[in-house]
Amino acid sequence: MKRAEAILRKILFPGPLLSLLSVPLAAVLLCCAFFLFEEESPLTYLAYLFSAYSLIIVCTAAVTLIQKIRRSILDNRYVRRYLKDHSFKVWISLHLSLCINLLYAGMNGFFGLSAHSVWFGTLAAYYLFLALMRFMLLRYAHHHAFGSDPAREWRQYGICGLLLVLMNLTLSAVIILVLAQDERFRYAGSLIYAVALYTFYITIMSVVNIVRIRRYQSPVLSAARAVNLAAALVSMLSLEIAMLTQFGGKMPEDIRFSRIMIASSGAVIFLFIVGMGISMMVRAKRRGLECRKEG
Repeated sequence: MKRAEAILRKILFPGPLLSLLSVPLAAVLLCCAFFLFEEESPLTYLAYLFSAYSLIIVCTAAVTLIQKIRRSILDNRYVRRYLKDHSFKVWISLHLSLCINLLYAGMNGFFGLSAHSVWFGTLAAYYLFLALMRFMLLRYAHHHAFGSDPAREWRQYGICGLLLVLMNLTLSAVIILVLAQDERFRYAGSLIYAVALYTFYITIMSVVNIVRIRRYQSPVLSAARAVNLAAALVSMLSLEIAMLTQFGGKMPEDIRFSRIMIASSGAVIFLFIVGMGISMMVRAKRRGLECRKEG
């Protein structure tokens, strides 16, 4: 029984080298079966059987390789810490978000200068302010553990809410200016598809993270997720304007439709973010007073 099991294992797991060599051999046999051998020839059936066998051993070798790679990754102490230590995971997330935010601000700044676009320039400034807010939260995370000083965290939370309100007041003025001057912008080449993919990704992840963060009692983490959501919504508005410019028609009714869509979307996003910022300030003030009374 053990001998049969060993033989079967040797057949199914011949090793990575033999598994790789079986692929070109199976391809040659299939070509012969299609073009040289007779349809009912035993050689044709042999070619089909060997091709099926090659597929099986390649799949088993791939599964084994993936398992080995996964084990080696999980053996890394930093990966283990990232998976098990939520504070460390958030710390890494804040650093990555800050870097991506700065890159996105730089990209919009480049397009603003090259295309002389007020909208791109405003987006660059907007994302720089978001990066400043993330840096402020990250600086706090470097010196304090999450949830260790609730009163100080609520103060940071309220400051983020105030900055969101002030930033979006400026953004709304620029939206009105863009509509009044009928200024349009477009991304170069097929860059709009990459921007769309990134925008949908950060929007979905920001919503998912807001739901996840509820179980952690840390206003700083909640503020970080609120900043992510604001960035995602403004990115969505920017993508909408670019897509209406690139794919919309040039007839008067098309232009009118674009203006209505931009105005309505901009108003909804503006009201949502300003409402979120005011709610953050009110909540921070109330909870901060409660923390001081308890202290």
